[in-house]
Amino acid sequence: MDLNLLVNIFVPIIGVFGLVVIAGLYLWLQKQDTGTERMKEVAHFIQIGANAFLHREFITIAPFVVILAGVLFVVMPEGKWQIAVGVITGAAFSLLAIYIGMNAAVRANVRTTSAARTSAGRALTVAFRGGSIMGLCIVTLNMLGIMLLIWLFGVSPDDPERISLLVGFGFGASLSALFAQLGGGIYTKAADIGADLVGKVEAGIPEDDPRNPAVIADLVGDNVGDCAGRGADLFESGADNVITTMIVAMSPIFMAKYGWVGVMFPLVARAIGILATVVGVFLVQGRDDKSPTQAVNIGLLGTSVTCLIFFYAVARWMMHDMGLFWAQVLGMIGVFAIVFVVQYYTGPHGKPVRETARYAQGGPALGILQGFSYGMESTVWGSYILGAIVLLSYFIGGGGLVGIYYVAAATMGIKEMKGIIMAGDTFGPIADNAAGISEMAGLGEETRKAGDALDAVGNVTKALAKGYAMGAATMGSIVILFAYLFELTRIQGIQVTHINDLMVNLVNPASVTALFCGVAMPYLFSALTLRAVNDGAFKLIDEVRRQFREIPGLMEGKALPDYARCVDITTLNALRKMVSPTIVSLVIPIIMGFILGPWALAAYLIGVKTSSSALSKAMFNAGGTLDNAKKLVEEGLYGGKGSEAHASTVIGDTFGDPLKDTAGPSLHILVKLQNIMSITLLPLYVKYGLDLF
Repeated sequence: MDLNLLVNIFVPIIGVFGLVVIAGLYLWLQKQDTGTERMKEVAHFIQIGANAFLHREFITIAPFVVILAGVLFVVMPEGKWQIAVGVITGAAFSLLAIYIGMNAAVRANVRTTSAARTSAGRALTVAFRGGSIMGLCIVTLNMLGIMLLIWLFGVSPDDPERISLLVGFGFGASLSALFAQLGGGIYTKAADIGADLVGKVEAGIPEDDPRNPAVIADLVGDNVGDCAGRGADLFESGADNVITTMIVAMSPIFMAKYGWVGVMFPLVARAIGILATVVGVFLVQGRDDKSPTQAVNIGLLGTSVTCLIFFYAVARWMMHDMGLFWAQVLGMIGVFAIVFVVQYYTGPHGKPVRETARYAQGGPALGILQGFSYGMESTVWGSYILGAIVLLSYFIGGGGLVGIYYVAAATMGIKEMKGIIMAGDTFGPIADNAAGISEMAGLGEETRKAGDALDAVGNVTKALAKGYAMGAATMGSIVILFAYLFELTRIQGIQVTHINDLMVNLVNPASVTALFCGVAMPYLFSALTLRAVNDGAFKLIDEVRRQFREIPGLMEGKALPDYARCVDITTLNALRKMVSPTIVSLVIPIIMGFILGPWALAAYLIGVKTSSSALSKAMFNAGGTLDNAKKLVEEGLYGGKGSEAHASTVIGDTFGDPLKDTAGPSLHILVKLQNIMSITLLPLYVKYGLDLF
């Protein structure tokens, strides 16, 4: 097979095809009915709030990225302009993807509500296709951005070391992802807690009641957190994986085995991911006589089968190595195993959720303890699964240095499911917003029931996306670590002939010190993030109480609350509070690299990734368990709405929400940002860092 034909024609054609499908879905979505005037009014409030938040966030991010790119242009010893351009391009493509995807999502919510008035199946189709625009944006723009830089930088078989210049793209994408996930996560959970504690617990009014001043801020938060934040997360995860696998593949041991085709293999896999996502999206067809969960599962299955067919073809006829196919299959099996664990611990009718709801009858403390204990337990099985994938894929490749490439192949098997997973994740906030619009517009019980049914499916797809994102982040960070070590040995001129050559300098006091610092880093980062949510929620609770107290006729439904004030408070808090965790995540590894040296920094990165993997699983599974315990009680268990158990589970949910939607997901990005930044700055550490050992 002609490699130039494959890379220079096939891959870009698939990228353009992806853009065409995105445009077609967007036009189709725009043609759907938007419902009554009241529905349009509520949807307009949400759209204005979401766009205002993104606009302010982009204004905050852009100068930071440009200044950082300028600094790198000045200080980098080589590849100055390429690294600087890569940082700006990575951030720009990431922000473009989440802007398009989130705008589609906020347009889809009211159209989903309108469809639900006549057909639950039709509503599912509208919501999922609306979410699929984000899913396709992150995989398509991701691939096209990297291809653009390959052409611009003149990367070719004649000069393979230029591949390392692509790390700027991953660094820029990681920076924008951290801002988007942190800012969106802080916003959405501050709004959610403020709306629930005052509305449900104190005032005793239903969820999404139009009398609640925080309800619009809460609905906006679903979009800027679950949609934009997770989209940026998976965009940078995909970028980092492709680039670092290419860096690993350009090492002499792999060039001797695969040649240039091994370097381009990740881009071909990404093109396969785009095709498979398109197939999966159009297989999701809602029908009134079919379970919505079944419809979504058909899309997931269709994507999986399409990936397998193309992976088989590429492994057999392009790579001439069927071991790579089996490694990719192993990665895909790992995805579903991780999803199964998440489903068990957070599923609405599983034992952990039922037990958490039961213990909540004894008060919020008992419910929280039970839910958090299950979250901690869940880390064990997720860690074992990921460890098994790493070891099995490594030995499929025969071990040694070559086995590392098979670990990267298994990671590709995981990562190329991201388009359909992200479509399902964005489907979640669309369904949630649709149910909220139905309540606020007073559409009646049947429409609300249809919306709630979709919302229940959306909660599952969001939980699956969180589990998937952490699994993908952990596997991806392992590949990034190996890329870091290969790049370090290349710069230092160390000849690598055995896998121990990559580890020989990792056992010394400096590395042990760095390892402990790395293990502690996620706890500091999470503490700052959770306090940011707490501060925002506290301010919002004060504001909601003030409006209930001071606006005449509000509780009687004779006056409207000041929704905009709550949106503004939450937005300003999120943008201010995301600064401290960002600075900490950037400064500490830089200090490690310069003071303790690049080998000790590798040990620090190992500590960060292992600690983050366990902590994030504990947080988002605990949060999911507590959230669904609340929903279980709201369905009528243990007294239903208005009971003591209900009040306890609402409080438990407000404790778990920032764990699962802010701190936990942000750790995914912390791991990848610090890893890709370390590769980007590696020439500086080698040239100017202290050499203590």
